[in-house]
Amino acid sequence: MIKYLEENENFKDLVKDKKVLVDFYADWCGPCKMMGNVLEEVDFIDIIKVNVDLFPELSKEYAVMSIPTLIYLENGENKNQSVGFIELDKIREMVE
Repeated sequence: MIKYLEENENFKDLVKDKKVLVDFYADWCGPCKMMGNVLEEVDFIDIIKVNVDLFPELSKEYAVMSIPTLIYLENGENKNQSVGFIELDKIREMVE
């Protein structure tokens, strides 16, 4: 399931007590669009998409310097991350 973070939502509440993959992206980013197509195929973990233009503070908190950035969170804790485009099999390895 892919969920887009909305302005009125509390990110910390969305990621606590679960495993989730967070995709930091921007609408104008070509590699992010390619990554989005791959993420559509993911059926083994929930995904939260965070637009870096709408949530710059959250991007700063997670030290996102380049996009796309994928961060695997387990109970709100960063367990793994990747910067740039990656294939589906690498995403699967990332969250195992």
